[in-house]
Amino acid sequence: MNNSLTLDAEVLQNLIYIAEDESLMKKLSRYMRRLLQTKENETLMSREDFFARVDEAKRGKSARMLPDEDLTAFLKRQGYDL
Repeated sequence: MNNSLTLDAEVLQNLIYIAEDESLMKKLSRYMRRLLQTKENETLMSREDFFARVDEAKRGKSARMLPDEDLTAFLKRQGYDL
């Protein structure tokens, strides 16, 4: 935990210096956007995994909503306690 606190303090100290410089803030903002996009992409499912899950779902039990049935009624009919 000590290393984490040291790193947090270092990051905060650097942010103080960067916040004083508009051009550095713009660069940091662009970098953070790219960094977050990378993180989001890591959570995406591969094409193969997606279609494997679709195929698996096709083989399993499925249910359809009845005409004029709302989501709450559908879920209750499926056994969910709402």
